[in-house]
Amino acid sequence: MKRLASFGADALLVIVFCAIGRRSHDEAVIAGLLKTVWPFGIGLLLGWAIAIALARDTRFDPTALWPSGIIIWFATLAGGMALRAISGQGVALSFVIVAACVLALFLLGWRAAIRALR
Repeated sequence: MKRLASFGADALLVIVFCAIGRRSHDEAVIAGLLKTVWPFGIGLLLGWAIAIALARDTRFDPTALWPSGIIIWFATLAGGMALRAISGQGVALSFVIVAACVLALFLLGWRAAIRALR
């Protein structure tokens, strides 16, 4: 259950990130959301797979900042940007910087809050 809730939180936050981006550029949020979400969604899945695989010898904690959170954040960002580039979507440096910061705030922020409350 802990894994499912954590993955759900990450997935929801990636969707929110994409919706905010579309809205800030006056693009149709609902109509084009899937086009924006899919690269980051696949990056998120990749990050989760890597984090689980690397924790093979230890107990995987999806709420941990290190290594799980960092791996998931980096794979979501890098995978999302790579897939955007391959699919002909924009990957301007300014967008990469903003995406890195916002995804870090979203994907690492809730993990840091949980750690602080424990």
